[in-house]
Amino acid sequence: MSRAVLIGLLLAAIAAILLIADFTGTAKPALSEEQRALREKFFGSGKELPPIKDGQEMRSRW
Repeated sequence: MSRAVLIGLLLAAIAAILLIADFTGTAKPALSEEQRALREKFFGSGKELPPIKDGQEMRSRW
């Protein structure tokens, strides 16, 4: 095969992979309110922790 044919096949394969990956990435459903509440209960809320004050030790929360 010639170099031009190989490059064309390679570009076509890359384009097909990108199209397939794009369609599968958009199919994820959003979490329902019940799932979101259960996730926050298990992992904790999504809020950021307050900043550490000077001289304060970092300790685990349990």
